Amino acid sequence: QVQLVESGGGSVQAGGSLRLSCAASRRTFSVKIVGWFRQAPGKEREFVARINVNGEHTWYTDAVKGRFTISRDNDKNTVSLQMNSLKPEDTAVYYCAATTRPYASYPNEFGSWGQGTQVTVSS
Repeated sequence: QVQLVESGGGSVQAGGSLRLSCAASRRTFSVKIVGWFRQAPGKEREFVARINVNGEHTWYTDAVKGRFTISRDNDKNTVSLQMNSLKPEDTAVYYCAATTRPYASYPNEFGSWGQGTQVTVSS
């Protein structure tokens, strides 16, 4: 498994932007997909976005389409999540995760997880 470390969380007002980064401890060619999940207090962890190893395919949950953009820099072993037009309902702890599966969207399909970074959006 690869170690993942998130950064970039913080507090913003509604309509603002944040950029999250997920750094991997090493390059592993077995990782096929890197995803972002979030978990709000009292709620289950939910899928936000994912990107495949080549960065050619991305997928977003409907709630963030058009506002969030996932991207990756394989030279730096990082995956980023640009979050624009943030809403209070985006408030959560955001986690990045990696999997060797070719297709994955559920938390139990990802084997490596970061420690999470808090995002708070105030109205």
